[in-house]
Amino acid sequence: MNKIFKKWVIHPIKRRVAKYYLWFLRKFTSIKVIGITGSAGKTTTKEMLASILKLDEKTVYSFANIDPVYNIPTTILKCTLSTKYLILEMGVEYPGEMDFYLWLAQPDIGVITNIFPTHTEFLKDIEGVLEEKSKLIKSLSKNSFAVLNESDSRLKSLVNKTKAKIIWFNGENSDAARKVAEVFGVSPENIKKGLKNFDRPKHRYEIIIHKSGAIIFDDSYNSNPEALLVTLKKFNELAGNRIKIAVLGDMLELGKLEKSEHIRIGNEVKKYNFEKVFGVGKSVKYITSKIYDDALDVLPELKTMLKKDIYILIKGSRSIGLDRLVEKLL
Repeated sequence: MNKIFKKWVIHPIKRRVAKYYLWFLRKFTSIKVIGITGSAGKTTTKEMLASILKLDEKTVYSFANIDPVYNIPTTILKCTLSTKYLILEMGVEYPGEMDFYLWLAQPDIGVITNIFPTHTEFLKDIEGVLEEKSKLIKSLSKNSFAVLNESDSRLKSLVNKTKAKIIWFNGENSDAARKVAEVFGVSPENIKKGLKNFDRPKHRYEIIIHKSGAIIFDDSYNSNPEALLVTLKKFNELAGNRIKIAVLGDMLELGKLEKSEHIRIGNEVKKYNFEKVFGVGKSVKYITSKIYDDALDVLPELKTMLKKDIYILIKGSRSIGLDRLVEKLL
């Protein structure tokens, strides 16, 4: 009963209070709103930007790993009259979600990190992903700024679909954060300091030196096809010609693309000459034949392989739970 009451009574009221509270702040203070969306890198970009902006003025930003439908109203209500920057992570999974976020908080700056075939279970295909996420940019006024990834060809199609001034970044999360900070006139010194002070979230590109001497490349926070391709490249650059092992989990929420995308990734994985590839889930059967139902089932065999100069990559969708495997290895 308590959960039902919160969902149908408390949360709807909270959303409206948050909407009108932000209206009040925008009318009587100089608060600026930054909305960040994309298929990957949203949280890292948000955290990097917050690390920079809080050196300049009071900054409020959304919590990590919480449903934005509840997260964004809560974050807005954390603002005070002295808040200068409000950073909102606008992740979308379903058609119409971005419309809700924009109803709550129309950004002054919109950032799209990239467009990949994620959440296609609900958004149908990559064009559906682009259509939903691009609403952020299309909604911006002529006095706003759209910060877009120049390495993503799909985002170039948005040039004539927004009134905002477009700023391109080089594809790196840090450059996206830098470009936003520059719009607000943050000094180069504070930008450099903020990025240096940035504390990367756990299980994202973490390089761990195991007591055995093995190197664990922990990117178990989440996964999608394009992000995994980037991780494979980074991991290969790190490991070089040393012995490489991978533990890969299913990439979820791909809908009708689930089989074809796992097959595509499987073909890419073969190019990197892994000594062994463990799979966790169901669709990883298209990547490797060595499959486990649960992340911790990999643990006994993986432990026997921990030794100096062995490089281990661990990556999968969040609900596969590969972060549990990492914790047990340490």
